Amino acid sequence: MLLSLAQWLQTLSPEFGYFRVFQYLTFRAVMAALTALLIGLVAGPWVIRRLRELKIGQPVRGYGMETHLSKSGTPTMGGVLILMAIGISTLLWFDWSNRFVWIVLLVTLGFGAIGWVDDWRKVVNKDPEGMRSREKYFWQSVIGLIAAFYLVFSISGSSNQGVWELFVTWVRSGFSVDLPAKAGLLLPFFKQVTYPLGVIGFVVLTYLVIVGASNAVNLTDGLDGLAIMPVVMVGSALGVFAYVTGSAVYSKYLFFPHIPGSGEVLIFCSAMAGAGLAFLWFNTHPAQVFMGDVGALALGGALGTIAVIVRQEIVLAIMGGIFVAEALSVMLQVSWFKYTKKKYGEGRRLFKMAPLHHHFEKNGWKETQVVVRFWIITMLLCLVGLSTLKLR
Repeated sequence: MLLSLAQWLQTLSPEFGYFRVFQYLTFRAVMAALTALLIGLVAGPWVIRRLRELKIGQPVRGYGMETHLSKSGTPTMGGVLILMAIGISTLLWFDWSNRFVWIVLLVTLGFGAIGWVDDWRKVVNKDPEGMRSREKYFWQSVIGLIAAFYLVFSISGSSNQGVWELFVTWVRSGFSVDLPAKAGLLLPFFKQVTYPLGVIGFVVLTYLVIVGASNAVNLTDGLDGLAIMPVVMVGSALGVFAYVTGSAVYSKYLFFPHIPGSGEVLIFCSAMAGAGLAFLWFNTHPAQVFMGDVGALALGGALGTIAVIVRQEIVLAIMGGIFVAEALSVMLQVSWFKYTKKKYGEGRRLFKMAPLHHHFEKNGWKETQVVVRFWIITMLLCLVGLSTLKLR
């Protein structure tokens, strides 16, 4: 919005020439991060106070960690603060004609709405389980598939008109059309090596990445500050990839596919980083507020969508290794328990408790130790991911 305003002012008089600085993506990215940070810090105390007044407190599962029982009643649904800061900042600083930022915003808000319903049921119905997994998965799938079908033609085309034209061409061709190389699965550490997916393959992969990332971040959000800082780091790193793929010069130099318009996603990534740091101010141990599913599901969905846009699905799995490990720990724990119960009549566990961060707590690690060590691991993994920019 501010970009359009600056461009309009420049047409009125040469005296407003200094507004040309708004045309620089890097300037708007920095301002988006600062705006989101300030919004979060200023609005944070009011949001927490309102959540307390509405008695929106976090219920703690009876079978959870005993040390977490003292957290019962801590305000949850603090993710609304993150989404508010991201939404306002992004709308202020990004180019409203950019299709990629709009789809990221819509996916983020869509998953946030699912999380809001889940959190609301936990609070109002006093049910720690919230929305049942089948219902939650259904709505995640709806949003994920819509985003996937839009992105496959959006990335392959060059404008909104190109998206529709490609879709019509795909239908008329009997659902068989060749996509450009940039719509394939990009392999890190290799120059211009992509695996062709086709429309259906792209949709399936995108769906799995978006829904999988959303649930992985949600599973990670179990300790004070554990999820939000990795989200900030991974999101910031993906912003670098967005800047590279959106630049014809840098993408050519680094042997990355050039995706016109993807650079503008850096604005959203910057806003997410600023909003995340502001939330961490209140979420650090001992937390004054939890983000809840409204924040975790939304941020995970955003990371997945951004990774698809910049064609870095594999790199997302590397940089978000903590999210992957947390999700795998739950899947392995449940699968092994069911298998052993069926075979031996008694369920057995691979981990002392899942998700993975609880396993380390059971081993004697303090909550802050788990959190900071997971942060360090994420930082290292993000550096590995960023190294793929040049090590190719």
